Amino acid sequence: MAKFVYFFSFKGGVGVSFLATNTAVALSLSGARVLLIDSSLPIVGDPARLLGLFPARSFLNFYVDHQDLSPDVSLEKLSRYFSEYRLQHNSKLEYIPVILKPGDLPLLERVDPRHLLKRLGELYDFVVVDGGHNLVGFSAKLLDLANLVIDVVLPDLLSVYQSKEMLSTLAGLFLPKELVKGVLNRSASKGGVGLKEIKTILPLDIIAQIPSEGRVVGEALNFGIPVVMYEPNSKVGMAVTRLAELLLKDEDLYVPKRSLSDVEVEEEEVSALVSFWREYGFESDVEKKEQVDEVVSLKKRVHLKLVERMELRKLDFLKIETSARHELRANTERMIGEILAEELGGSLEDYEIRARLVKEIADEALGFGPLEDLLKDPDITDIMVNNKDQIYIEKFGKLQKVEDKKFISNEQVVQIIERIIAPLGRRIDESVPMVDARLPDGSRVNAIIPPLSLNGPMLTIRKFGKERYTAQDLIRFGTLTPEMAEFLKACIIARKNMVISGGTGSGKTTVLNAFSQFIPDHERIVTIEDAAELRLHQEHWVRLESRPPNIEGKGEITIRDLFRNTLRMRPDRIIIGECRSVEALDMLQAMNTGHDGSLTTVHANSPQDVIARLDSMILMSGVELPIRAIREMVASAIDVVVHTARLSDGSRKVMKISELTGLEEDMMTVRMEDVFVFVQTGVDEDGRILGEFTATGYIPSFYDEMLRRGIKLDKSVFTPKDVFYEINKKGG
Repeated sequence: MAKFVYFFSFKGGVGVSFLATNTAVALSLSGARVLLIDSSLPIVGDPARLLGLFPARSFLNFYVDHQDLSPDVSLEKLSRYFSEYRLQHNSKLEYIPVILKPGDLPLLERVDPRHLLKRLGELYDFVVVDGGHNLVGFSAKLLDLANLVIDVVLPDLLSVYQSKEMLSTLAGLFLPKELVKGVLNRSASKGGVGLKEIKTILPLDIIAQIPSEGRVVGEALNFGIPVVMYEPNSKVGMAVTRLAELLLKDEDLYVPKRSLSDVEVEEEEVSALVSFWREYGFESDVEKKEQVDEVVSLKKRVHLKLVERMELRKLDFLKIETSARHELRANTERMIGEILAEELGGSLEDYEIRARLVKEIADEALGFGPLEDLLKDPDITDIMVNNKDQIYIEKFGKLQKVEDKKFISNEQVVQIIERIIAPLGRRIDESVPMVDARLPDGSRVNAIIPPLSLNGPMLTIRKFGKERYTAQDLIRFGTLTPEMAEFLKACIIARKNMVISGGTGSGKTTVLNAFSQFIPDHERIVTIEDAAELRLHQEHWVRLESRPPNIEGKGEITIRDLFRNTLRMRPDRIIIGECRSVEALDMLQAMNTGHDGSLTTVHANSPQDVIARLDSMILMSGVELPIRAIREMVASAIDVVVHTARLSDGSRKVMKISELTGLEEDMMTVRMEDVFVFVQTGVDEDGRILGEFTATGYIPSFYDEMLRRGIKLDKSVFTPKDVFYEINKKGG
């Protein structure tokens, strides 16, 4: 079995790739069979340049192509498969990068290479890893295989103290102290710190010193030839060769690692905690609950000690500046590692388990606890916490329960809620048991606690996408067609008043954000929202946000108050994030008195229901208007209704685009003409909705007006498809 030697440093630019590559070459020149793995993430390639190689394939390619490879495949076959991917530098040295480009990194992070690499290790005497200065994800899994970790240090205080921090981190994560040795690179540099002084600061066994020799190193780099081959008798070449000889001869340097396969065979020896996180599976729900409870109990004990030692209750993590926040996080993780060592007696051996425990406890102490990873997942759109034990998410339009995450207690749920709302000047307690707020990225938050919530504290987060979706994105998602997008763009430019309707989560705000990009840059836009969600593309954009009453019930600023103020701000466009109350009356009046081109969203089940919703909102204002007058105002103010819906398969569609054309003869019914519709034709075997978007053949009454304004819109976009005629024949 090969010895796994892992070169690493917390600091970039110290010569990790240079030393790993030259040491691997020196080992091979001594007759040892060596595999050099380039894992200097996120950007690999330095060892290849040092060796003059040009890789076309990576370890990730090999893993994906052979992930179904039998564990007991013969070494002869394994070597033959692997030979297609690694490059040979000389008869004894082979090289492979873990990826070829940074874009491969997300896929690599989902790969566990340890079993495959341990088997490949049977083909070599040494596996040398260029670990760069990254200690998470894939690199951490490689580190878990190491028999020896070489920390590359420079003779300057910054590098020395960073190495000291690294030792503290590794010790806190239960990696044996004797596993890590030091190599002093560029030793005897002018103005550098001496070895004696370094040893007073850094409790690390320095096994080699590599002198600085700029000319030789520079020339070797330029020619793509390792120093130990380009000029082996140089000071640098001889020092690296001596390091290689030490690695060949001194068996006491290496820490034996228990085989991963042994761990699986001897599963009885694996603690319940390791078993739980390795997802071996559980024989019964009772056993699963016991193991989950053990994890929760451990985290509670560590959390209490952490709060006591670091006085975390006095900290407002979200208000701390970014640089100080990183330092606090690092200190907290080190402290957690030390407390875990006390609690478990240093018995927890698996690096991944250690790292996950430390991360989760740090998230609970400083971040949003079990929600931290869910908030970072771009595929999750909604997070619903029903109590400490129940967390649900919406992913790809489907609701699912999160089985492997839970809060320590209901009190912790309340703490997370308070952590979210405190920076916004909001509060939640028995006197104010529900609150609306938002996260720093704009995600919408609603929280409600006992006595109003009988299940326990509840938290609902509607995540705000990090990307600004455009009309082209919506076309790509299948939300609407290019013809529909072209028509809506023309309506925006022609300053038509538009209402976007739909149910909760149907994509109203997304559609509004996407089509607001067509508002001309020279126009002044004022947006009014309860919780700021809109992200427009224009520069001249003024944002207003309402304010709830304070603890004394005073100081409330409503959407209606902001709307009235907006009329004095010389707006070209007024956008209300969501029209849900008495502000509807002011909005319709503004649309009717010169503020054309306004946009808003309304909760409604269909375009016709928009009228009924506006009726009820206007009547809520206390103004006693007859329904006929309200309907006249609505028909006169609103030009276009865009209705969205979330279908049963989780997809979001623009179901109808309709024009309001006036009142019927009874002067009570608002007349609507559908311009575009989505026609559902069925459901496939996987439950996906089948259907087509089509025009109805109706040409909007303002089409000629758009042409006079110079807005080019071909009449062919209004030509209906055959599916529309077929549905009409059936009475659909």
